[in-house]
Amino acid sequence: MEVIKDIRTRRGANLNIKGKAEKILDKTISASNFALMPDDFFGTIPKLLLKEGDSVEAGSPIFFSKKNPAIKFVSPVAGILKSIERGPKRKIERILIEAFKTQKFVTHSVKSWDKMSREEIKSLLMESGNWPFIHQRPYGIMANPLDTPKAIFVSTIKTNPLYVDMQFILKNDKKEFQLGIDLLNMLVDQPVFLGVEKSFSGYFGSIERVKHYTVEGPHPSGNLSLHIQRISPLNIGERIWSVNAEDVANLGRFINSGIYSPQRTVAVSGNAVQQPRYFETIIGSELGPILKKAGIKHEDFRVINGDVLSGSGAAFSDFLSYFNNLITVIPEGNKYRMFGWLPFKDNSILSLSNTSFSRFFNRKGFEVDTNLNGEERALVVTGEMEKIFPLEIFPMQLLKACMVEDIEKMEALGIYEVVPEDFGLVDYANTSKLEAQEIIRQGIELMIKEVG
Repeated sequence: MEVIKDIRTRRGANLNIKGKAEKILDKTISASNFALMPDDFFGTIPKLLLKEGDSVEAGSPIFFSKKNPAIKFVSPVAGILKSIERGPKRKIERILIEAFKTQKFVTHSVKSWDKMSREEIKSLLMESGNWPFIHQRPYGIMANPLDTPKAIFVSTIKTNPLYVDMQFILKNDKKEFQLGIDLLNMLVDQPVFLGVEKSFSGYFGSIERVKHYTVEGPHPSGNLSLHIQRISPLNIGERIWSVNAEDVANLGRFINSGIYSPQRTVAVSGNAVQQPRYFETIIGSELGPILKKAGIKHEDFRVINGDVLSGSGAAFSDFLSYFNNLITVIPEGNKYRMFGWLPFKDNSILSLSNTSFSRFFNRKGFEVDTNLNGEERALVVTGEMEKIFPLEIFPMQLLKACMVEDIEKMEALGIYEVVPEDFGLVDYANTSKLEAQEIIRQGIELMIKEVG
């Protein structure tokens, strides 16, 4: 394997939390209800194609994007469109589908796909429901099919707390992964950039027709924003696309069979889980059956669709997010520590502060909960953000520019180079307790509205 770039960073931190999923794959989960949630597709305004009570096949279009009607969002299963849940201003929040016992699939013609033109490939992916797998930088939104990207990035590296092991998830999918890479190469003028761990194993190093790069360092070294900045920095007007590793395999399955592949392997982790392990399921699956199989050992707990830094709150009755490979369950932090503000008082609390000796204890992992251990306060210059932020931008100054909606300063300070999850560790580490990810999200929404 020829490595074009070795990315190393010391800035960041790994949160050692108990409950990492064992490398055991459970394929016995069968859900009866599934959901598509338009909020999973940041910046997309949906327009429904069906109504409640309609029958669908797996791969049937459910809605399309108002910005580009050619981009279809399809059902992961065959069933009945059970309900359309709306929020304020009739915003579509969730589309529920009750699955049939016998599944039928929409089939597309993929014969001689490798001889199709770039535009034909794009049309095929949009019509079949596969286009939403492709993300765009800047902004971290769905890619615009009218663009030709500067590069395409695929990363097999995860460093977020209780991260999933992509080598384990995709260990039997080498053929499908290679097909997906070959398909993506038809959308760009240079080979796909494929990121692997410094001490990589498995078959990712033998994937052909890619430019390999390696990554080493604490979280958030696994975030694509760092990889893009180090390898192919964005200039004004340029676009870079990215695809999640498992979705590369999904694209490979589609191009091999003509059938939309919604496979999703999810790790159920956290110190409130009895049997942390991996489950093979389908995009949009209900969480209840998965969580029951994993087991919960606390009466009062919080389910998180994603990791503890950048995931969203959920419940047993909720559904797996479209791009999510991780469900985290931790106890609720509804108990307070007496004199918890005292330095050195309790070294069982996971902390990045120099006033705590916690980093020298509990090397097997910490029992964490949702307690913030503080309240919102003034945002002052302490340098703590810069210590754990590996990108070459000023995080505090960018946050302040977003808060006052100064578009020129936001551009100058790097708003095009980041997405909200890059500030997940900042949320945890900064003593101001401000919601940095939400501030960045609002800043990106402003940029999309005002600049495009």
